[in-house]
Formats: sequence, structure tokens, C-alpha cells
Amino acid sequence: MPTATATPTPKAVIHQRYGAKAVYRVDEVREAVDGVCPGLALPQSTRCVYRCQLDIPGVLSVSTPGTFVRKKDAEQAAAQIAIEKLGIQPTSNIPNTPEEAWEELISRISYFFTDENFPTSSHPLVGHLSVTLRRTGDFLGKIPISAIIACDVKVHTLCKIIDPKAEFDPLLVLSMIYNAAKQSPGVSVSNRNFWIQSQRPYSPEAVDLALQCWSGISDPIRVEAVLIPCAMEDGPKMVSLNISENEHYMGDIALKLSATDPSHVLVSRTVDKASSEMRFYFPAPDVQFVSDLSKQLVDDRENRNMNCIINKRASYISGQTIYGDAVLANVGYTRRDTELQTDHVNLCTYYRILLRKLPDGIYKISKDSILVAELPCVYARTSWKGPSPRDLLCSFCRLQRLSEPYFAANRVSASCNVLGSAVGSEEMGSAKATAGNQCANDGRIAKENPDMFKCSVKIYSKKRDLLLEYSTDYSWSKETDAIQNSALKVLIWFNRYFKQLNTPVEKLYLPKSTDGFTIYPNIFLQEFAMCLSVYGKTSGGDSRTCSAVGYFSMDTSYQQLESSAFLTDIDGQDSGVFPSHGSLACISYSVHLFMKDSRKRYLLEVNNEFEFEIGAGAVRNQLESCATQLSVNQSACFVDQLSDRDLSLAAACELSLDLSKICRDSCVLEFSVKVLQVTEPLEDRMEKALFNPPLSKQRVEFAVRHINQLHATTLVDFGCGSGSLLDSLLEHPTTLEKIVGVDISRKGLTRAAKSLHQKLSKKLLLQTSVPTAVLYHGSVTDFDSRLYGFDIGTCLEVIEHVEEDQASLFGNVVLSSFCPAVLIVSTPNYEYNPILQRSALPNKEEEQEQDAGPCKFRNHDHKFEWTRSQFQRWATRLAASHNYSVEFSGVGGSSDEPGYASQIAVFRRMARNQGESSLNEDDSHQPYEVLWEWPNASIPSH
Repeated sequence: MPTATATPTPKAVIHQRYGAKAVYRVDEVREAVDGVCPGLALPQSTRCVYRCQLDIPGVLSVSTPGTFVRKKDAEQAAAQIAIEKLGIQPTSNIPNTPEEAWEELISRISYFFTDENFPTSSHPLVGHLSVTLRRTGDFLGKIPISAIIACDVKVHTLCKIIDPKAEFDPLLVLSMIYNAAKQSPGVSVSNRNFWIQSQRPYSPEAVDLALQCWSGISDPIRVEAVLIPCAMEDGPKMVSLNISENEHYMGDIALKLSATDPSHVLVSRTVDKASSEMRFYFPAPDVQFVSDLSKQLVDDRENRNMNCIINKRASYISGQTIYGDAVLANVGYTRRDTELQTDHVNLCTYYRILLRKLPDGIYKISKDSILVAELPCVYARTSWKGPSPRDLLCSFCRLQRLSEPYFAANRVSASCNVLGSAVGSEEMGSAKATAGNQCANDGRIAKENPDMFKCSVKIYSKKRDLLLEYSTDYSWSKETDAIQNSALKVLIWFNRYFKQLNTPVEKLYLPKSTDGFTIYPNIFLQEFAMCLSVYGKTSGGDSRTCSAVGYFSMDTSYQQLESSAFLTDIDGQDSGVFPSHGSLACISYSVHLFMKDSRKRYLLEVNNEFEFEIGAGAVRNQLESCATQLSVNQSACFVDQLSDRDLSLAAACELSLDLSKICRDSCVLEFSVKVLQVTEPLEDRMEKALFNPPLSKQRVEFAVRHINQLHATTLVDFGCGSGSLLDSLLEHPTTLEKIVGVDISRKGLTRAAKSLHQKLSKKLLLQTSVPTAVLYHGSVTDFDSRLYGFDIGTCLEVIEHVEEDQASLFGNVVLSSFCPAVLIVSTPNYEYNPILQRSALPNKEEEQEQDAGPCKFRNHDHKFEWTRSQFQRWATRLAASHNYSVEFSGVGGSSDEPGYASQIAVFRRMARNQGESSLNEDDSHQPYEVLWEWPNASIPSH
């Protein structure tokens, strides 16, 4: 009698839908036991309970409202809340036992070869079958068993239920499918090879339909691929696959691997991007009878003397066991297409995949700066660019086949070390004051604050064995800052580890290190064994080795002691504006590889606009040294050693084949750098230190109040830049149905598009109200009829970045032509600058110097900053000229002397005179270029 199918648990339902994307964070808290006396200053009975937060990136985040005695109960409760919010109906179509999975696997394979179902479906396996149906002779209708492995996810799932080792061993999956096929009705397999076919011929109608749905190859296709030899001493090399008409694409791969026939070619899971068909192809072991394969797998695992040698590089990249030489190729059939999909894979592709698996690899690739960008040593929300440290750490763990990182952020109410520039409490005793002074040397000062957060991090193996944990004595005012800073510390530790793989175990794995890290050596070495075999070097001598991860030193101070870059070919006049510590530098650069022996020069990398914070370790030391020696609009060149051959190959793109044999000693890197702009982050630091919330957030809240008071449905942000206001508006409940941004900077608009696309996509997934959005490239002093008559227009902290006459022109164009019902304009109040700048001056001498002369502008890019009377005269004249009223307000401070830190004018359109045209410009006048639009949005390139 068949057993009843068990109802899946909430966690199982979430896992079925989202897999490893679903991350559970369980926090341990102490809870008073009922019956104790509240408020009594004596130890009382407490118990340990748990809360759980479930994060599904891009979908939702939920937390349990109460606490639970057991961790697993808290996790199940969080999963149940997510199921209810997402409206998921639990299903029980996944087998619960290996026996059930085996029966379903047999049925699934039989289904593939039924005349009624399979040949007429859109399943990609039909693509493989359509090739064989065009052939004649013995191969008619035969497909390799590995084609099923490549095309059907459910088969993989069933095999993992039967034996969890199948997740990591394609050879075991092959054996399972073969044995199941022997028991599948209507399916035929041979004991001499790995072909599979239907026992009965398909009907002519089914064949015709399959051939119509899946087009064949009319002309031969040439596809570039990479051969990764099994022997570590042999480097990867390019190969060409030639796919002919009516021939299965695995045929030429079999020739490259010296396999018996296409059926003896095995495939890995997809590597790199999930949307691609890039896989490793490798030969099946030679066995006299296929039925002997299962027994050989068991015997070889027990005796540890496998016939086929493991390909360590391919296995490390794929996370599966790959045997012998392997071909990395991007070719296959998908549900999205009706023909064979191919794409070239070159050595650059291979080295970029390797780079992504390093702790700083994804950060480098996200910055489009492989040779220049480095993982920053500090995190600040205002200056961090690219994926957040937490996202980077999560991606690193996934790529290393570890469990998701565990972050435990907790509130701390006692006096603790705080990141920032706060003043110590007067009530602190001498011991605390001493500790505060000690922290000040490291940029942190003790502060009494009940709303601080600490975050600890734990890294587990896939089997949930703890291999690393990090805890810190420092705290932050925001929970997200605590998480991001702790994640960055762990990333930096891993980065140093990967750069010191030759470090003796007894030095690297101290039981409890002084910097908050605890390493569990046995588990750690077990999890990173394949990584060590790929990257590690066992030869003695200089510890700085040129391996797959580059030129490294065991001494972490080595890079910091490097001499300054020696500049040549300095060009441009000294503008007097230099990058300094903490400033944001924008540069353009190019990197060439110069080969000394042949005197040849190859362009490796070029970047027309690259921003980084000086002093944050965000670029290679020599480049930062170069940038700090130049002023804005100056350029220079310098030479640096080739520290990492593999990084150069990852950056080289189509040149990677020519450079694959380069020797570090015979090459140097030539850098050409130009400083484009320097932005001092002074404003951000002042706002954070003096205003809570910061002025930028107060300006958003000011705009939100007016939007909701007006019940505005349309908004245009003039000079939207990178979209910070539009992005922030999406975090507030408003009446807006359409938001528009206009800016002259394509780069800023590209950033805005990426940010808005991500946030709007998330809102759409959460089924919340989503406004339409458009980003236009153009000047705010040019009228475009598409933006006429909006309910509200904003121009926040923009006009000071242009000349005063342009600011007046902007005001006239907006109020006379665009004619929004309300226009909100904000600009810095120059009279408030002394307060801000005194708070930011580091010593008394600078304060005295400041008192002796006029105040500086708040930003180097400001062309002017107005007093209250100047701003009010400008706004009043504009309002009177264009039938608007105007009222003045501000944020930061108060209306008393010296006024608000950021002054605001709110223009309101008065009633039109009878007979006045509702649109006094040609409605076809549309000079703006649509750079991005939601919905139907695609992210623009720079």
C-alpha cells in the first residue's frame, strides 16, 4: 500500500521556490521568566529564546513578531510568514524518500521518449533529439545520456534525493540515469556505450513536428572554447569546435577530449551566469561494460585510486568532480530558443571566472577595473560604490560552495566603541576616558549611546560546520552599518588569506586572534582543500609568488611600505585642486602591458571615468600615489611591475591568447592617468555630524510633505544627477504616479537608472504601488514639451553648481515654459557655513585662519552660494515675473539667526488669466533624449 505523501514544512516550501537565495538569520536573546520582580536591581531568572529574520534578496524580508524556545521553530515561523505574504500554495510533488525519487526518475526518463508527449514539447532535450532525427543509420534517434543531465533540472533534483553526493558528481548522475533507463518502459540503452533512445520509432507526424519546432544547422558553426588540461603544470589553451550539419555538437568535443564517441562526453552544471549554457565537458571513464560503472564508482571511492585523475581547476570552478581534461564551452539548447545556442569562450572568460571566485573578484569586475580597483579597507555609505560588503561576502560564500554567512546584529546600551566623531560623555570615568582616547587613535571615540549596534559574523560549511567567526568591540549607530562593516572585515580577512596561501598553518590559524577572528583549522582546510590545490604553491624561497591570485607577501605591511610612484610625462597646468585624504577623486586611466624583450605594447584596460576615495585602499597603491601628485586636469604616466599574470589575462579580452605565455619578469605595466575632478566629502561629514537626520534626508522629507499635501501625481526632478531624490521618494508612501528625472550627465543618469530599476523591480515583486519613471538626458535650461504642467518640480542643491546667470535662466525657463503647479528649489545658505566649517576644522590654527577671512563654499564644485537675502531676491523676482507666489523655508537648524543650513523656496502657480494658453510652446518641441523608462526599461550603458 503506498505511503501518504508528507506535507512539506514551511522551510521546505521556501526552499523549493527560492533555494539558496532564502537566508535565515536567527538572533539569540535573553528573556525574563514569568513571576520575577520587574525593576529589581538583582540577578533574576532569564531564559534563552530566539527570533528569526528571513531575507529573500529582491523579493521580501520578514521577521518573527515573537520569540521561540527552539531555533528551528523560529525559522519555520519566519518561513510561514513569508509563504502567507507571497501567497504561495504548498505543493507536495517532490518525493520524500529515495525510493519514491527512484520510481519517479524511471517514470521521468520513460516520459522523455513517449511518442505522445516528448517530441512535441518545448523541452530543450527535443533540440538534441531533432539533430538525431535528421541522421540516418545506427545513430538515428540516439542521444547521449549526458544530454539529459544538461537539459533537465528535475532529473538532477531526483538524483540528489536518491543520493546527496549526486549534487557534486556528474559521473554518479550518469550512472543513476543509465540504471533507471534500463527499468524505464519504452527506453533502450546499450551496455557498451552511453546512448539512449526510444525502443519504438516515432511516428512521421511527431518527427515532422519536432523538426519544425527545432531548426537544424544549415551552415557549419565554429565556436571558440577553452581546453583545461588535467595536469596542473599545463596551462589552459584555446580550441575551436566545428559543428556540422546533422551532427551532434558533442561530436567535435569528443574528438578534442579523445573520447570514444559523443555519448562518452559528460557535462557539468552551468558555470558563471545561470542564464548561459557555459559548461565543462569531460570524458567518461573507459569501462568494458556500462553496468560496471556503479560498482567502479564505489570501489574507487573506497580505495581512493580512481582511474580518471580529478581536474582540480575545472572541479574548483564548477563545484563538481570533473575527471581528466575538460573543455569549457558555451553551447546548448534552451527553452528560450528553437535552435542551438552558441557563444565564444576565450582565455579572458576563463580567467574572469577564476577572478570571480576570489574575495575581491566580484568587486573588481563590478567596477570594470580589474587592474586598478582594490577592495576598500573602510566602508561608508556615502562613498561606497558597487555591491555592498554584505552582498560581496554572500556571493563569495556561494561561489566557494559554503553556507550563507550568518550575521548577528545586536543592540548595545553600555558605553562602547563607536565609529565616528562623537564627543565622549562627561560622566565617563577616567578609565573610560582613557579607553576613549585609545580609540580616537583609530578613528573611533567612546560614546554613551543606547542605540548602538554590534555585528558578529559566522561562516559555515555546506554541512553547517563552523569554520570562521568574527566579533568586534566597535559599534555603529545604524544596524546596516554594523553589518556592512563586519562583512567587510571578513572579506578583507579572506582576501589576505588568499594572498598568503604559503603561510604556515601554525601562523595563520591562531586559536583566538587579536583582531576578533577565530578560525577552526580542520574544517577550514577541509573546505578550502580544492582552492589550495589550485592556487597554493609548495615551492620554497620568496613567499611572493606569481600564482593564479598574484604577487603576494606574507607581511601584510609590504604594500603599505611601497615607494611613491615615479611620474613621467606630466601634462597640464596646476589648477591648485589636489586629491586629499577622504576626498572623492574621479580619474581616467589606461593600462598597457609592455614586453621588454619584444618591445611590444598591448592595451589591457581603459576607463574614462573612475571614482574612488583617497585613503580607503580602493585602488592599487602606485595609482593612488600618482593621483595625489596631480591636480585637476593634469595627467601623467608611471610604470609598475606586473604583479599578477592572471589578472592581466582577465583584463586582456581578445588579447588573452597572445599574452598567455607572458613571464612576469619580462613585462611591466604602463599607466596613463588624468585627474578629472576632486570632490571633498566635507558636506557629507558635516551633515552626519551635526544633523539628525542628515540634510539630504530632511530635504526628501520636505518634498514628500508637499507632494502629499498637494496630492501630486506627477513629479520632475531638474538636475537629478544619480537619482538620489527619485530613489529616496520610492521609500516613502506618496500619491505619485509618475516620476521624471532630467540631467546633463549620462553617467549620473546611468547610475540613476540602475538604482531605480532595482528598487522598482523590488516594489513590483512585493506587489506594491509602482509609479512609471523616465530619465531624460538634456539641459534643464532647454524646454521639452513632455514635461509641461507637472504637479510638482524639484531642484534640490543644483543651482549652485552652475553660474549665477545660468541659475537665473533655469528659473525663467522652468516657470515660463515648464509651468509646474509647484516648484521646490533648495540651495546652501552661505550664512550657515561658519557653523558647519568650525565643526569640521581639525585644529585651532585653522579655526583662527577661518575667522580671519571669508567662509569657503561647501563644495569645490559650487560656483556660488547665496545668503538668505540674495536667494530671496532671486526667487521673488522670478515669481513676480511669471505669475507665481513664493514662500521661504528650509531644513537644518531653524528660521532664527543664521537661518536654515539649506534654504528652500516653494513657488506656487497662481490662477491663469482667462484666454491664456495652457501650453505656450510647440508641444512637438522635444530635445531631450529618453535614456531610460519604466516599465519596458533597459539599463543604459555608460
